[in-house]
Amino acid sequence: MAAYLGAEPVNLQVKRSIREEIEEMEQYALCSHACKSSQTRGRKHPERPCPIRTPFQIDRDRIVYSKAFRRLKHKTQVFLSPMGDHYRTRLTHTLEVAEIARTIARALRLNEDLTEAIALGHDIGHTPFGHAGETVLNDIVPGGFSHCRQSLRVVDVLERGGKGLNLTFEVRDGILKHSKGFGEIIPKNLKEWASTQEGRIVRLADVIAYLNHDLDDAIRSQVIREEDVPDSCKQALGSTHSSRTTTMIRDVIDSTTIVNGEMRLSISTHMYDTMLRLRAFLYENVYRAPQVHNEFEKARKILFDLYEYFLKHKNAFREESKRLFEEDVLEKINGTPYERRVCDFIAGMTDRYAQNLYSRIFMPSPLV
Repeated sequence: MAAYLGAEPVNLQVKRSIREEIEEMEQYALCSHACKSSQTRGRKHPERPCPIRTPFQIDRDRIVYSKAFRRLKHKTQVFLSPMGDHYRTRLTHTLEVAEIARTIARALRLNEDLTEAIALGHDIGHTPFGHAGETVLNDIVPGGFSHCRQSLRVVDVLERGGKGLNLTFEVRDGILKHSKGFGEIIPKNLKEWASTQEGRIVRLADVIAYLNHDLDDAIRSQVIREEDVPDSCKQALGSTHSSRTTTMIRDVIDSTTIVNGEMRLSISTHMYDTMLRLRAFLYENVYRAPQVHNEFEKARKILFDLYEYFLKHKNAFREESKRLFEEDVLEKINGTPYERRVCDFIAGMTDRYAQNLYSRIFMPSPLV
C-alpha cells in the first residue's frame, strides 16, 4: 500500500523512514536561514531517532502532553479568576503566540515545527496569578525568580517524574530567551536573542499576542473603553483585534531583510514606536488599574503566605506537593535547596489550586 507525503508517493522498498523523508523535504522547502530538523544540536541525553517524527515534532508533542502544559488553562493571563468565559488564560495566550509565530515562520520559509514547539513551551513554567506571582517569588526566593528560567527547569527537571522532557537544544534555547518584560522588544544585546530565527520569531509573536489580547480583554472587562486607546495606535493598527494583529504580523514579515547573507528579523520604526506606545498605555491604564492591581495584591499575599508556611512546615509541604505533582518529584531531585523546592511547588500551582489551598490552611473551619 502506497504512503504519500504531498504529491509524491513514497517507495516502501527504499529503506528510508518517514522522518528522513520529511527532513529531506525541509532541505528544499525551507530557506537557508531556517534551522533544519536534521541539523539540530541534539539533546542532553541522546535518543534513538523516531521513524515518523522529526526531533522538533517530538518536542512539540512532549510539551503538549505534559502536565505543566495542561495546568496553564487555570493560570491567569491578566485578569484574576475571571467569571466570563471569553477571557484569555495562560493557555489561550500560549496558543495565540503559537499561531502568530507559525504564520510568520511560514511566510519566511522557516521551520514551523521548531517555531511551534518553542511557542507552546515558552510559558510552561509561569506562576499562578500572572506576573503578580512572578514578582512575589522574585522578591522572596533566594537567587530570584523568572518564568523563562522556570519554564526551562520544568522541561529539564520537573516533568516526567523528575526526568524532564529531554528537549533539543534549539527548543530549550528559544524557551529561555523568549522573555522581554518591559525592556527591548528586539534586544540590542545579542546574548538575549535566541540562537535560531525560529526562537526570535517567538519573542516577537509573544509581544504581538499580549499587546492585542490584553487590550481586547481590558475593553471587554470595561477597565478601559475603546475610545481610550490612543488615536495614533488606532490609526496605525486599526480598531479591531484582527486588524491590529494582522498589521503587526505583516510589518514583521515586510521589514525582515537579508543583510550580508544573514536574516534579520525586524519591525519598522513606525510600528516599533506604535507597539511601545500601546504597551505603555496598557501598563498605565490596565496592568496598574485599581481593578487589576487590587486583585493582584491579594494574589501576592496568597503566594507569600503559602511560601512562608511551607518553609516552616516541611511535613505539610511533602504531602501537599505530592497532590500537585501526583508523585514524589521534588523528593527525587537530589541536591536542590529546600527553598527552591518550595518555589517549584508554588510556581506549579494553578490559580484555583493556590486559592483553595490558602483557604484550607489559613481560613478557620466551622465546628460541626
